[in-house]
Amino acid sequence: MSLLRTESKVPYGGLPLALGVMTGVQVLATLMMLALATMAPLVASSLGLGAESVGYQISVIYTAGAMVSAFAGTLVSRYGGCTVSQVALLLGALGCFCLSTGSMALMVVGSILIGASYGMTNPAASEVLNRVTPAGRRGLVFSIKQTGVPLGGVVAGLSLPLLAIQFGWQAALHVVGIMALCVAVGMVPLRPRWDIKRTLSSRVPSSFVAGPKLVWANPRLRALALMGFCYSTIQLSLMTFLVVLLVEDVLWSVVAAGSAASLVQGVGALGRIGWGVVSDRLKGGIPVLILIGGVTIVSSLVVSMVTPAWPSWVLLIVFSIFGVAAIGWNGVFIAEVVRSAPSGKEGLATGGALTLTFAGVVVGPSLYAFFHSFFGSYSETFLLLSAFPLVGMILLLFGGRVAIAREEA
Repeated sequence: MSLLRTESKVPYGGLPLALGVMTGVQVLATLMMLALATMAPLVASSLGLGAESVGYQISVIYTAGAMVSAFAGTLVSRYGGCTVSQVALLLGALGCFCLSTGSMALMVVGSILIGASYGMTNPAASEVLNRVTPAGRRGLVFSIKQTGVPLGGVVAGLSLPLLAIQFGWQAALHVVGIMALCVAVGMVPLRPRWDIKRTLSSRVPSSFVAGPKLVWANPRLRALALMGFCYSTIQLSLMTFLVVLLVEDVLWSVVAAGSAASLVQGVGALGRIGWGVVSDRLKGGIPVLILIGGVTIVSSLVVSMVTPAWPSWVLLIVFSIFGVAAIGWNGVFIAEVVRSAPSGKEGLATGGALTLTFAGVVVGPSLYAFFHSFFGSYSETFLLLSAFPLVGMILLLFGGRVAIAREEA
C-alpha cells in the first residue's frame, strides 16, 4: 500500500498536499517559536540583557500554547483545520513583528501571540490529516508531520543567526513573519474543500475545558496525556541543556557542542519517521511508546555517567540514541490520540492531550535547573530526570491496559 494512497472522501489535493502543507506549517510555527532563542546573544546584547533571559520568553510561549491548546480543538470544530492553521500563521507573524520592536511590553505580547499560534497547529493538522490518511498509515503520516518540529529547529539554528549578523536581528524576525504571512495567504484556495466538516454551533467560551475534560474522562486518552507530560519533561530538558552539558561537563567547545545539538535534532526527526513506521507495522502506538520510554530511561542513565575521558564518537552515539527516543515519540503519540478519540472529535482530543504535554514542556527545564543545584553536574541531573519516562511507561502499562488489549485483539 502506498503511503500517498488516499480515500474517496479526501479533500482537495489528498494526502500528499495535506501532509506537505501541514508539515510546512509546523516548521514555520517552530521557527517562530525558536526565533528569538537562536539569536539570544545578539538580541540580549542589543537590549542590555543577559542571554539567559530568553528562557523566560520560552516559558511565556509554552504557557500561552498550553492555554490555547485547551480550546483549540473547539476552534477547529467550528472553523475548520485549514482556517485555524491560517490564523495560527497570522498570529505568529504578528508576534514576530512585535518581538522586532525591542519594546519589553510588545515582546511579551509577541511571545503570547507566538505561543497561541503554536498551540493551534497540532489540533488543526490532526483534523485535516485524519480525513486523508488511511488507518494503516496514520502513525507514519503523523510522525512525518511532526518532523516539522526538529526541522524547524534546524532551520532556525542554521539561518537566523546568519541573517541577524548580516542584516540585524529585527530584519531576521521580519523575514520569518513575512514567510508565515505568505504561506497563510497561499492556503486560501484550500479552505473551501478542506474545511467541509464544521460545527458552527461549537462555542469556544463555553468549551474552554472541553478538550481536557474529554481526555480526562477517557482512560486511554488520559494515560496518553499524562505520558505526554512525562516524556515532554525530559525531551525539553535534553534540548535545552545539551549544549551546556557538553561544554561544562565534557569540556567541548561551544561550536562542537552546537554541532552535536544539531545532530541530535536531526536524528530526532528521523526517529519520528522510524517510530511511525514501527507503530503502523504493529498496528498500534502503545507498545512503541512503551519501548521509547525504556530507551529514554537507559539513555538517561548512561548520560548521567559521561566524563571528559569518553571518546567523542561514543558520546555522539549515546546522545543520538537519546535523541531518537526523547525527541522521536511525538508523532506516534498524536497518532495514538487521534486513533483513540471519538469520531469527529480528533482535534478536540489532540488539543486536550497537548495541554498536559505543553505543561511538561514548561515544567521540564525549570525542574532540571532546580535539580542541578543539588547535583552540581548537568550529566548527573539526568539520573533523577529518568524517573519521568519511567512514570510515563507505568501509566501506559496500567492506565492504558484497555488500549493494549484492543490493539492485540
